[in-house]
Amino acid sequence: MITMYRIAAGFLLLAISTGTGAAGADTLTAIEPRPDAPPLELEDLDGREHALDDYHGQVVVVNFWATWCPPCREELPSLQRLREVLGPDGLVVLGVNVGEDADRIFFFTADYPVDFPLLMDRDATAIDTWPVRGIPTTFVIDPEGRIAYRAIGAREFDHPDILERLRGLQRSLPRDTPAAE
Repeated sequence: MITMYRIAAGFLLLAISTGTGAAGADTLTAIEPRPDAPPLELEDLDGREHALDDYHGQVVVVNFWATWCPPCREELPSLQRLREVLGPDGLVVLGVNVGEDADRIFFFTADYPVDFPLLMDRDATAIDTWPVRGIPTTFVIDPEGRIAYRAIGAREFDHPDILERLRGLQRSLPRDTPAAE
């Protein structure tokens, strides 16, 4: 199963490198009508369970990635900057690592430090329930738990155009929604 995703990621890398497979680094694809996000319940590196339902009422960015994926490594710092800019206003970033163990991810974070949860989909069960076509793939979940945007391939998540789209989703939050911790 993991091998299939590595092959898909390889094809995605080829498409990106030839300029035929992905949109620009500043774009997100709107999903209309907005489908409900699939369930997501995984442990982070510290063994703490995270469920997407725990963040209902907040904008959540769910990024599927792997340490061996060059575009994933390229975009991870921008996800951290996104968390720093919009996290205080309630945006949540969840990184879902596909098929790797805690030790590999932990050592990887020495070079790519982040302070958002890195969840482990060790056996690729979660990724199979999401409409992922290759990695990295990122979904933006609206406050009602629906997929609002998708990005296939690396993005600069702190690009002004992306920040504005995410702020637009945050403006739809109820006033009593707590900020992310």
